[in-house]
This record gives sequence, C-alpha cells and structure tokens, in this order.
Amino acid sequence: MRKRLIHYPETNAGRPGFMQQPELFLIRIKSVFTVAILCSLISYACSDSVNTDYIYEGLEFDMPKVKEPEIPSYSVSLADMGGVADARTLNTDFFAKAIEHLAQKGGGTLIVPSGIWLTGPIVLQSNINLHLEAGAIIRFSPDFDLYPVIPCNFEGASTYRCQSPISAIDAENISITGSGIIDGNGHSWRPVKIGKVGEWHWADLLASGGALEDNGTYWFPSEEAARGYRLSEGKNLPPFSDIQQFREIRDYLRPVMLSIVNCKKVLLEGVTIQNSPAWAIHPLWCEDLVIRELQVRSPHHAQNGDGIDIESCRNVLVYNNCIDVGDDAICLKSGRDREGRDRGIPSENIVIKNNTVYHGHGGFVIGSEMSGGVRNVHVSDCRFLGTLVGIRFKSTRGRGGIVENIFISDIDMVNIVDDLIRFNMLYNIYTPQADNLIAGGSIIEAEPLSEDTPVFRNISIRGITGNSAGYAAIIRGLPEQKLENIVFKDLNLSGHKGMIIMFSDNVIVDNAIISCDKGAGLALYNCSNVNINNICLQPEARQPQVIVSGPETQQIGFGKNEWIKLRDELLLQNGVDKSSIIWN
Repeated sequence: MRKRLIHYPETNAGRPGFMQQPELFLIRIKSVFTVAILCSLISYACSDSVNTDYIYEGLEFDMPKVKEPEIPSYSVSLADMGGVADARTLNTDFFAKAIEHLAQKGGGTLIVPSGIWLTGPIVLQSNINLHLEAGAIIRFSPDFDLYPVIPCNFEGASTYRCQSPISAIDAENISITGSGIIDGNGHSWRPVKIGKVGEWHWADLLASGGALEDNGTYWFPSEEAARGYRLSEGKNLPPFSDIQQFREIRDYLRPVMLSIVNCKKVLLEGVTIQNSPAWAIHPLWCEDLVIRELQVRSPHHAQNGDGIDIESCRNVLVYNNCIDVGDDAICLKSGRDREGRDRGIPSENIVIKNNTVYHGHGGFVIGSEMSGGVRNVHVSDCRFLGTLVGIRFKSTRGRGGIVENIFISDIDMVNIVDDLIRFNMLYNIYTPQADNLIAGGSIIEAEPLSEDTPVFRNISIRGITGNSAGYAAIIRGLPEQKLENIVFKDLNLSGHKGMIIMFSDNVIVDNAIISCDKGAGLALYNCSNVNINNICLQPEARQPQVIVSGPETQQIGFGKNEWIKLRDELLLQNGVDKSSIIWN
C-alpha cells in the first residue's frame, strides 16, 4: 500500500496563501502550529522509524545499510541555558553556549521548547541532536551582519557566500529532529521577479523599498543586492577572486538554509524547514545520511528555492517527505565542470522512496552539476502534483561526468505544467525545437568527444503514470554522445505532445500508453538499436502515429503487434531508409 502525505492549501479567498506570503508566517502562527502538528502526526503514522529494513527491499544494486547517529542520552533545554522565546530576544549566544556545553559533556540533545526563538547562525558539533518540540519555531534574524561572508560551495563550485543559518562541518553523529519549525526568514534575502507574483504582492514589495533591475521587472530587497546582481552579470557565482569583492555585495550572496559538509551519520527527521534564503537542505560530501518525514517548503516564486540538494554524498535514504518549493524538489548533484571532475566524488548508493512533491521545477532531478558522477540510485513510490517537470535529467557540454545505474519506478504525476519526463543534455544552451529537428529543418552539430562530455547510461524508468501540458516525454542526448541503455516500461502518459527520443542508443519502450493532443504519439530522431513493443498511441485515428527521422537512424525494431497497428501509420523522413526499420 502506498503512503500518502497531506497538501497545504495554496489559496484563500482568492489570494495566495501563506506559501506565497512568507512575511505572514508570524501573523498566522496559530494555523502554522496546527498544520505542523497535523503533519507530524500523519508522517509519523506513515513511517517506521525503528525498523527500516523495508526501505532496502527490491533494490537493483548492493546497498549497505545506512548508519544512523548515536546520540548520548544527556540533554539540556535552551531555556535553561538562558534562551528566551519571545520572538524578539536574539538567542545566537544561547544556542552556541548550549551546543558547547553539550560538546564538553561528550554530546547529547539540545531541546528547543515551544515558542519563537529568534537567532543568528547555529553551528552544530559532533554527537549533538537539535530537537524541536511541538510548537517550537527557530526563526533566523533578518540582520545580515550576523551572517559573515565565508568560503563555501554553491552550485557545484567553490565560492564565497553568507554563512548558512544552520551548518555543520567535519562532524559525526548529528541530527535535527522533532516536530517544530525552522524558518529562514528568506523573504528578507530573496529577489522577486514580477511575473511570479500577483499585482498586490508586487505593489507591497515596491512599497517596502529595495531596488529594481531588468527594466523594473526584478525586485531586490536592497541596493547592495541589486548591485551584486549587476556585477555578477545575473549569475549566482560572481566572477571574483578576492573575498573583499564578495563582502561588498554581501546582500546578494544568499546562503543555503542548512549546510552539512563532510559529515558522517546524519539524521534529519520530523521538522518543518521553510522559507530558506536559497536552497533549503544541502548535504555535501556526506556519508550515511537519512532524511525522513520532513516538511520542506518555500514560496513558489522563491529564486533558487530548491528543497533537497544532495551533492557528492554516499549511502543516503530520503523517504516519507513532503516538499512544496520554488525550484527543484529532490535533486542529486556532484560538482560543476573541471572542479567537480577533479574532486571525483560521486553521489552514490541513494534510495528515495514515498515522497510527495506539490510544487517545484522538478519532482526528481539529476543535474545539472553532475561532473563527479551519479550512480546507484533507486527512486520509487513518489507523487508529483503540479511540478513544472516530473522526472528530470539535465546536463550540458563542459560538465563531463558519468550518470549511470538509475532506477525509477512507480511514480504518479498529476497536472505537470510542462513535460512528464525530460532528458536534456544541452541545458541552458539554445537548441532548435524538437519538431524542427525531426522535420529536417535544423540540425545540432556534433562536437569532439572529451572529458568535458557528459555520459548518461543504464537508466530504467518503469511504472509511470501522469498527465501534463507539455510532452509526455522528451529525451534528448548529444549527437556526439548518445544516451545509452535506456528502458521505458509500463507507462501511461498523457501530454499535449507525445514522446520524442533523440540522440539515443539501445532504447526499449515496452508496454506503454501514450496519449497526446498534437503531433505523432512517438517520434525518434537519430536513434539506434531501439525496440518498441506493446505500445498504444492515442487517439488511434491520427496519422502518422510514429515518425522516424534523422540520417544517423538505424536498427529501429517493432514487435509483431506493432506491425499490425503501425504499418500504415509510420512516417520515415529526413534521410531514414526503410532498411533501418525491423519488424520482429
């Protein structure tokens, strides 16, 4: 039986709800408490936090059992260490004092009681559990002076950014647990694009001050943040070498909420993490990581508002989480370009099960920073409702790296805004429209193979259902490096357009229902060694049902049932010879 989590309403009386108005979190504190407690009860009822053996059932690769942290039984309350939960008193020193006290005792649990605890950055140490009791809110101060510019890693590269609200470096046996809320006060940091919010929200932003860029369409909370945007040419990684240059645009350098670097035996469980300045959760170079029963949320307009970004980590469990964010929901990364390849630390041995995503640019994503490689990943029993894309693989020339042994199954998707399944190996590069490629109106030139060329291979996608306003699936490799060994099985997909596969080798499409409003149900471009079996393309009256195109096309095989159904509805064009088609 599949487990379900609850949905947070997005609207109220015709206006965006608290997910779209982070500045109203405190005003609606009573309802937030209620939602947090409800979600906690439901998520705990749906999981077995003691016996995790079922998580490892049915895996396609050898997976060591993830080691969870062992925290000493000693505990201390933040209130007993002098902390004050009045939403006004700054508790930074009290958190630091309590954590140091626990460290001196050999570790233990820091209990955060009910109340609103205003604070600056919290730095965790080994053998410590930060436990939020029901009704507890840790709210991070909007005073940017509390967040110094420090060396860090963002979007797969070494850089400088402001210190994260919660961080841990080189620690072991750490956890964040409970049923409280961690609020990053992200609206104090984030810019907002005019097209992502309603008129009333935009007017409120303008009335609050700040600065405008891009001909008045991009609002920043301060002139310093806007200047950072200009000097960085709109990029998140400013082209600076001197830390002083970064300090001069501090307001632009939004931190990730939870930064966990080079740690072992890490548990994140039960809490709500919301309103992050940038990414919400970013484990980097970690081993033995468990993320379960979290509520991760940010406004849908949040720039770089990712939920969970796992980078170069091994032995990871992500299950029973509910995510509603402004960017990618669950994303696997491993460094950018040469720096990522030189590190050579892949993301590997990762199990992702029973997660619900309500909003995000992608429900499950690999890339685009994947230069250190991603391998041995199992994703199953997840639900994506209203994401921009459902299942998403993205990379580009220059990344290099190998993504392999990825197994995705039993995913239900509803009301996907764009494509249900998308592979794009030319991410953030202008490319001709797929329809133009197939029709022969344009081409993508191959480039020489090198260590810069990304490789995606051995990927299985099975048991997928969903509907979308874009493609049922659009699969795009590189002309110089085709996607290799890709299996699509047991699909029931409905989109405005059908399924397009380009620059791919050794592909199986088996037992698939593809429904679309426009164009052919299935199109292949410069593919080789493809086997199509038991496919149903709807509506059946459309001609052609299948298009095979491209001068490099060869060995396209159809099962005997397909010969009966498709022999008169198959269009060969753009250099495809009849000898390339095999009727089995």
